[in-house]
Amino acid sequence: MSGTFEIKKAKDGEFYFHLKASNGQIILASEMYVGKSSAENGIESVKKNASNDAHYERKESKNGQHMFNLKAANHQVIGTSETYTTTSARDAGIESVKANAPEAPIHDLTA
Repeated sequence: MSGTFEIKKAKDGEFYFHLKASNGQIILASEMYVGKSSAENGIESVKKNASNDAHYERKESKNGQHMFNLKAANHQVIGTSETYTTTSARDAGIESVKANAPEAPIHDLTA
């Protein structure tokens, strides 16, 4: 089983998506979007950019944990990871996005 994208609607009416690995763990989270079509475009951008290692910004969070952002060709962040305790765990998260995102089906949970 591969990963999946889930589109959800927040209480304030905005939309967002998660990329989940096959074990159900969230490996990438989007920003909030006003419209569902914008969230769908964000998913397409993740699918397009996921395999390009140069589009991953590896960072350390304020609490010393490790995380990453996936950026589009225009350098805008299109997804953010959870935090990881080690760089190797973060790098495994990146590999999971690379493996899961390109072919992941989209589940619309807003309907």
